[in-house]
Amino acid sequence: MANGKFIAYYRVSTAKQGQSGLGLEAQREGVARYLNGGHWELLGEFEEHESGKGADALAKRPQLRAAMDACRKHGATLLIAKLDRLARNVHFVSGLIEAGCDFVAADMPEANKVMIQMHAVMSEWERDQISKRTKDALAAAKARGVRLGRPENLRGNVVARMDAADAFAANLATTLRGYQAAGMSQRRMVEELNRLGVKTPKGGEWHLGQLQRVLARLSL
Repeated sequence: MANGKFIAYYRVSTAKQGQSGLGLEAQREGVARYLNGGHWELLGEFEEHESGKGADALAKRPQLRAAMDACRKHGATLLIAKLDRLARNVHFVSGLIEAGCDFVAADMPEANKVMIQMHAVMSEWERDQISKRTKDALAAAKARGVRLGRPENLRGNVVARMDAADAFAANLATTLRGYQAAGMSQRRMVEELNRLGVKTPKGGEWHLGQLQRVLARLSL
C-alpha cells in the first residue's frame, strides 16, 4: 500500500515507441496499480524518449534529472513502473542511489537498495552473456564461409545460411526457454531482448515475427 508523495517517471527507448505509446501505457498502468490504496499524492509525471545507453546515461535524460530535482524539492519518492526502465547499467544505478533521491519500482516495491543493485548486476551480466554467445555464433558461421549481411548471400549456399541460423538460434535457446518458464508472452520476450541490447543476426532490434521464426526453429 503506497503512502506519501510521489513523482512518476516513464521512459521509452526510442522516439517511435514514444509516438506510438507502446510501453508508456503499460508503465502508467503499473504505476496506477502500485498507487491503488493508501494515502498518497502524485505531484507530477515526467516522460522521456531516450535510449540512455552508457555510463553517463543520466546526462542524456533531462526529464529524469527534472524528476529527481522535483523529488528533492518536495521530499517525494521517484516512482517508476519497472526497474529496467531506469537503467540496466550497474554504474548508473549505483550513481542514482548515491545521488540521495529515494526511488521505488512498482514491479519490485519491496526491494531495498542492495537488492536493486543486485538486479542491475544480473541484468547487465545476462545482456553481456547473450551478446557474447551471439557474436560467437556469428563468428563461427563466418569462419564456415557464410558471408553475413551481403545481398549475394541470398543466392549463395543455402545450407551454410541454414547452419548459421541454427547456430544463432541455439545460442538463444537457454534464454528463451527461461523466458517461457517465467510465463512471458512472445511480445514480452521481444521487449526483454531489446532491453538487454541483444541484436538480431543482422544487427537490428527484435520484432515479433523474428522471434517467432527463432522459436519455430527451436521447436519451442
